[in-house]
Amino acid sequence: MITRERMPYRGGNWNNTSNAGLGALNFNNSRTNANSNIGFRPALDNARNTDLTGLCQCNFEKDAASSAIAETLNKPVDASTGCIFSEIVSYDNILNSAYQCRKGKANSPATLNFFNNLEENVINLYNELNWGTYELSNYHHFYVFEPKRRLISAPNFRDRVVHRAIFNVIEPLFDKTFIHHSYACRNNKGAHRGADVAQRQIQKIERKHGAAYALKADISKYFSSVDHAILKRLLSNKIKCEMTLTLLHYIIDASPSDSPGVGMPLGNLTSQIFANVYLHELDWFAKHILKIKNYSRYMDDFVVIHHCKRYLHTQRIAIQHFLQSALRLKTNSKTQVFPIAKNGGRSLDFLGYRIYSTHRLLRKSSVKRIKRKLKIFHIKYELGKVNLPEINQSIQSWIGHASHANSYNLRKKLLSQSFKRGDYV
Repeated sequence: MITRERMPYRGGNWNNTSNAGLGALNFNNSRTNANSNIGFRPALDNARNTDLTGLCQCNFEKDAASSAIAETLNKPVDASTGCIFSEIVSYDNILNSAYQCRKGKANSPATLNFFNNLEENVINLYNELNWGTYELSNYHHFYVFEPKRRLISAPNFRDRVVHRAIFNVIEPLFDKTFIHHSYACRNNKGAHRGADVAQRQIQKIERKHGAAYALKADISKYFSSVDHAILKRLLSNKIKCEMTLTLLHYIIDASPSDSPGVGMPLGNLTSQIFANVYLHELDWFAKHILKIKNYSRYMDDFVVIHHCKRYLHTQRIAIQHFLQSALRLKTNSKTQVFPIAKNGGRSLDFLGYRIYSTHRLLRKSSVKRIKRKLKIFHIKYELGKVNLPEINQSIQSWIGHASHANSYNLRKKLLSQSFKRGDYV
């Protein structure tokens, strides 16, 4: 039988001595007793010191369903991860998650509302997760139009804290199993490093063979195509904690989607780790079954660099068959094999850059967007609707991206325009 305890609340009498005030525990009062002589708030010292060991009784038996895909590939199932639910719902993890979620959104109404009763909200989340009464709130849906039109389904702040608490614990467990050349949503990786590696691979192939070809592909409607049953099996291959899996399954099943049993929302932090777990199967297949050397992936975009066009077409067919049969995914119509060359070929359009062996350019769409944004900023600045620090903050991210390409003259031309009260960079 699982023993679960709710975290207590403080209730020290003001007229007492050693147990007076907010810093003391008074177990003679009920946890809802908030009369005039009671200092009432969550018992946070007790929360930090609560022993959560034994909270979850996990069954570490490996079942056939959880290893279906692994067996298909003759891939061993990792059963090394034991009970982690207590780490997810620990007071410190939930509190740290709240502060992580606050970054960049400190003045939003939802953030302020949560932090106005921070301690009580943290305790309530702990109790709800522990007792299995936690429920997701409705998602907030909106569209973004850069770099392309996408539907974002964003959880409210309270749910974001839970997603972050989960992410903090399970992401390191999976990250160490990912291949080196997976660059999305990982520490010390990212788009710039992925672009650097792709360019070095092109240079290496050209030096050795004189010409380089690329297989450039991405998954068609990836986030809306993820199969829930397959994702759950992949998670259970690594995670054996039953309460953790129950929570993850609930988040997966509660995801807004057009079709039941399919899809993950763009906007969930947990969707990032789920997406990498799902396509890690493709990475493993490409590296260990097909033995591809120059393979790189950033979320649902991946490239293979080689000197032989026929070889790449063969790998393309094998990869597409695997995606369909094992993951129920397919590549989009833009997937193709082509030569990479300034003359007689074209650039590798990958991670926001047009990449050649000798140089790297920004996408034309990126240049158009920054020109349009600067024009809008000029209009708003003249009307007093935006100030220089706000303009500078918005433009700096683009400057950082552009600085990883051969764009000095372009940046100098675009950013030399000054506003009335001075430059913004």
